[in-house]
Amino acid sequence: MNKVKIGVVGVGYLGQHHARIYSKMEDVELVGIIDVDEKRALKISREYKVPVYTSIEELSSKIQAVSIAVPTKLHYKVGKEFLKAGVHTLIEKPITNSLEEAEELLKTAKENNCILQVGHIERFNQAVSEAQKHISNPRFIESYRLGPFNPRASEVGVVLDLMIHDIDIILFLVNSPVINIDAVGAAILTDKEDIATAHINFENGCVANITASRVTLEAMRKIRIFQENAYISLDYAKQSLKIYKKKKSLSSVKSMSDIEIIKPKLLSREPLKTELEEFVGCIKGGKKPLVSGEHGKDALEVGLEILKKLKVCNNNV
Repeated sequence: MNKVKIGVVGVGYLGQHHARIYSKMEDVELVGIIDVDEKRALKISREYKVPVYTSIEELSSKIQAVSIAVPTKLHYKVGKEFLKAGVHTLIEKPITNSLEEAEELLKTAKENNCILQVGHIERFNQAVSEAQKHISNPRFIESYRLGPFNPRASEVGVVLDLMIHDIDIILFLVNSPVINIDAVGAAILTDKEDIATAHINFENGCVANITASRVTLEAMRKIRIFQENAYISLDYAKQSLKIYKKKKSLSSVKSMSDIEIIKPKLLSREPLKTELEEFVGCIKGGKKPLVSGEHGKDALEVGLEILKKLKVCNNNV
């Protein structure tokens, strides 16, 4: 078996798990890691028996692919260097800080015949994969991604840190152009938005309400999709799904007994593992990833528009 030679840049909170999963994949050789924190790099190096590199140039010459899990402000710089070297690249979300940077990465990937995948991990949640089979022409969507404050992510606000996940999922499910966005939010514990709600109208008539917060004591990651004769309730964290449908034999609903409740049995699987397997499979098979650079750019574009609306509504954000 020809193993795909892969590196990981940034082995902090999330990147360490990229290294862990790659180290156990039979068709992957984890060639090396890079991290600005020398002690951190050495710890991961010992744990997964992988060399530490100090330069992108040196690592890129030894690998076919890379996972990049550095702060968002560095995504463009680091990603472009690997893509220019002809290295297939997976960048954690959001793809970059700006649309101009995202477009440049897409261009560089194309010029160098490289796969560019963006780490929107919820696309690989088993509940999302199953829910997609039951979704047809959604009319209304509401999502909540709430949790307590974590200083680790305070470099960006909740829109590009948390809400971006749901933006990507909703764009994927609705598959229609956005025609209008309204948003409200507030900075509570940082100088960026710590809580925000966006209202999105799509060309096909669907409406989505998305709420994200990092100042909520109890964690919640849920989405509900309403469509003709049915609604779908999904819990990302529990990887669980319920589908409520009007019984086919009935013309109208008069009581709960007229509603069929479907609870698909789902295998609990680590979404990141599925995501990285997809990345490796695309490299080996020359396929386009489920979450391409274009998808990452589309989610970023909506996220940035939400941030513009927040600034108009609240000068403190």
